[in-house]
Amino acid sequence: MKIISADERLAQLRGVKMVVAGPTGVGKTSLLRTLPDLSRVLFVDGEAGDLSVQDVPVDTIRIDDWQTARNIAVRIGGPNPSFAPTSCYSEAHYKAVGGALENLDRYTTIFVDSITAISRLSFRWAEQQPEAHSERTGAKDLRSTYGLHAREMLMWLHQFQHVREKNVIFVVILEKVTDDFNRFVEYRFQMEGAKVPREIGGVVDEIVVMDFLDFGDHKPVRGFVCTSPNSWAFPAKDRSGRLGPTESPHLGRLLAKILNREPVPPLEQQ
Repeated sequence: MKIISADERLAQLRGVKMVVAGPTGVGKTSLLRTLPDLSRVLFVDGEAGDLSVQDVPVDTIRIDDWQTARNIAVRIGGPNPSFAPTSCYSEAHYKAVGGALENLDRYTTIFVDSITAISRLSFRWAEQQPEAHSERTGAKDLRSTYGLHAREMLMWLHQFQHVREKNVIFVVILEKVTDDFNRFVEYRFQMEGAKVPREIGGVVDEIVVMDFLDFGDHKPVRGFVCTSPNSWAFPAKDRSGRLGPTESPHLGRLLAKILNREPVPPLEQQ
């Protein structure tokens, strides 16, 4: 056990853990273009939806199943000493998959697109496990399946949460929930199950909603909503205290503002 002095803590590199939520087609994946120095960005592609950024020169890892997702998480986040040797994310798991990801030190930002798709891989894996079936009849037990899925997804997210020195951007679809009379109820992250969308706010530092915003002039413009409460009832959150209620849809400038660094030049000047 070691006490970290105030000077040491202030000198440590600190990344931002952020969820970027928005409806389908608003341009969430294209935000990859607004990150500075793409040679230091790792694109984690979980949904094969990279058509909008096919010309962007960025290193990529593709996730096609839940085991790959877990292996990538431990190779980026490192081993977790709280897990037993036979558990996922343990020291044994870390060593078995080859240790730290190749050239990991080079990357300052991990861009994960999207946790909507990756949550489906987790759920698909969970429903095939013995725990997801009744011991007596062998029938599927949905309560156990969703419980296992939620635990798996939260452990996966926590692996990235503890990568202190890197920015981790999670993209997720935001859906509008209405009741039987088509009345608005709430906005919700589109993921399997209810537990992870409910608790993800405690894992990340920032929740930013990207959408076309109408400021009363009936001329919607694309922007970020960063704080709650807000005029649109979006589930936004700003732990840094440095963001305004709305910001321009540019991840590079947003990260610079959160981390109190020099502003990133406009996209056309990069």
